[in-house]
Amino acid sequence: MGMGPDSRSGRGGPGMGRGPSPREFVAAVELKDIHFAFDRAEIGSEAATVLDTNAQWLKANPNHLVLIEGHADERGTSEYNLALGDRRAKASMNYLIAHGVRANRISIISYGEEQPMCREHTEECWTQNRRAHFGIKAR
Repeated sequence: MGMGPDSRSGRGGPGMGRGPSPREFVAAVELKDIHFAFDRAEIGSEAATVLDTNAQWLKANPNHLVLIEGHADERGTSEYNLALGDRRAKASMNYLIAHGVRANRISIISYGEEQPMCREHTEECWTQNRRAHFGIKAR
C-alpha cells in the first residue's frame, strides 16, 4: 500500500491509486514531449535526451508533481491504442524514476488516440500523435 504512481485510463476507467485529477495539471514549457516509433513504447535516443532534461528540471523543482500522458496515433483499435499509450506513459515514468525522480511525484494516464495533436491522416501527422506529454502541478 505504498504511494506508488497513479495510473488511469483516458476513458475514465477506475485506474489505480488516488492521485490528483488530470485536470489539475498544466502544460509546462520546461518539460518537452517525447515521440515514439510506430507501434512501439521503447525510449529512443532522442527521447532519452529529452527525458534527461525533463528529469533534471523535475529534480531541481521537487515542489511539483508530474502527469505523463501516453498518446497513440489513430491506427489500431481504441482499446489497443489505450494500452499502447499506457505502455508509453509507463516507459517514460520508469525512465524518470531511474534518473532520480521520486515515483510518488509521478502519475500516468493514457488517452490512446483520443487527444491527437494533429488530425490529418498522414504519416507526418501520425508521428506527432505518438507521444508522451508532461503536465505539472504544484504540491
